[in-house]
Amino acid sequence: MTVVAIADKLHAGGRLTRDEALEFYLHAPTSLLGGLADQARAHRHPEGVVTYIIDRNVNYTNVCVARCKFCAFYRPVGSAEGYTLGFDEIFRKIDQTIALGGGQLLLQGGHNPDVPLEWYEDLFRQVKRRYPEFRLHALSPPEVIHISRLSGLMTAQVIDRLIAAGLDSVPGGGAEILVDRVRKILNCYTKATADEWLGVMREAHRAGLRTTATMMYGTVETVEERLEHLFRLRDLQDETGGFTAFIAWSYQPAHTELGGTEATGIDYLRTLALSRLVLDNFDNLQSSWVTQGGKVGQLSLAYGANDMGSVMIEENVVRAAGAQYCMDEFEVVRNIEGAGFVARRRNMHYDVLGAPVFRERDVPRMRELAVARDDGRAGEAPDLRDYEARSAAGKRARQ
Repeated sequence: MTVVAIADKLHAGGRLTRDEALEFYLHAPTSLLGGLADQARAHRHPEGVVTYIIDRNVNYTNVCVARCKFCAFYRPVGSAEGYTLGFDEIFRKIDQTIALGGGQLLLQGGHNPDVPLEWYEDLFRQVKRRYPEFRLHALSPPEVIHISRLSGLMTAQVIDRLIAAGLDSVPGGGAEILVDRVRKILNCYTKATADEWLGVMREAHRAGLRTTATMMYGTVETVEERLEHLFRLRDLQDETGGFTAFIAWSYQPAHTELGGTEATGIDYLRTLALSRLVLDNFDNLQSSWVTQGGKVGQLSLAYGANDMGSVMIEENVVRAAGAQYCMDEFEVVRNIEGAGFVARRRNMHYDVLGAPVFRERDVPRMRELAVARDDGRAGEAPDLRDYEARSAAGKRARQ
C-alpha cells in the first residue's frame, strides 16, 4: 500500500498493519507523520489540555546483577560506589516532593540481591502509614521478576503481596525493545525476556493495577523490531486495557559499555508520531523531555504527545549516561502554554487534579534535578542490616 493510501486509511479511522506501519515510517514525510499523529491526538483529546505530573523519580539502589550493556547507572555487587537508600532518606524525599506539590514516588532501582521482598513490603507499609494519600508508582516488571527469583514466589504472588503492602501502580521500565534478539545483544534477556515483561504487565492488570509502557530505542534494533515492540504493546492493551500511557525515549550512549551515538531529534519525533498512530488504543503519550530537552519536548506536542510527563524533581539513571535536562513546574507549564495548550496537573491515572501549583502558592524554583544523595555518599543504609543479605559482599557488610 502506498503512503497516500495509508494516510487515507488513517483519515477514515482504519488501523495500521505491521507492513503499513513499516512503509509509513520508512517513506512518509515527517510533516505528514506529524500531522496525522497530531490529528489522532486531537481526536482523542479535543479539549486542548496537555497534562503533567509532579512526582519524584527515586532510584533506591544502583547495585545490580543484570549488567545491561546500555546502562551507565548500575554498579556491581560489592562496588565501593554502590548505594542503597534507607527508609528515613526516602521519607525525606517524600516530604520534599509534597512541599513542591507532588503526590507520588516513581520508585525504581537496580536488581540488588541483598534487598529482599520484605524490605519493599516494610517500606510500602511505612510510607502508607505516614502519608496515607501518597501514591507509590513502583517496581518495573524486571524488578518484580528479580524479587520473584529471590523469594521463590511466582510473580503474581509478589504482585499480590506488594499490593497488600501499598503498591498503587507499576512503571513500564525495563521494556527496552520487546524482541529477544535485541535483548540478548543488550544483555537484558536474562533479567526479563519479552514474554516475561509482557507477562508481568498482564498479571498486574489482572490484579487491578494500571501501568505505563515504555520503549528505549536507538541501540541495535531494526525498524521492524521497533515496530514489533509497538504491536506487542497494542495487542496486550487490546487484551487488558491496563496501560495508561506510553513513553518512548532514545538510548543515551555516554559512559555505557555499548557506546555508540544517540538517535536524532527527527528520529525521536518520527518514532513518537508513529507510536501515536500504531497505539490507537493508548489514551496518552508522554513527551520525553528528560532525554530530548525542553524544546524538542515542546515540539513533541505537535507529533502526538498529549502529556509532558513528570517534573521528576530527581533523576539518576539518565543523568549517569550524560543527559541532565531539568524543568521545574514553571518551565513545564511555560512549554505547554507556549505550544498553545492549557496546562493541567494530573495523577498516574490521568485524573486532572487542577491548575499549576505555582499559581496557587509560592513554590521554590528548581534549577537542577536532585540526586540520590546530595553528598554522593555510597554504601547501604544501616536499616538494611535488619534484612538477610544474599551476596557474599552483602553478608560481610551486614556483619
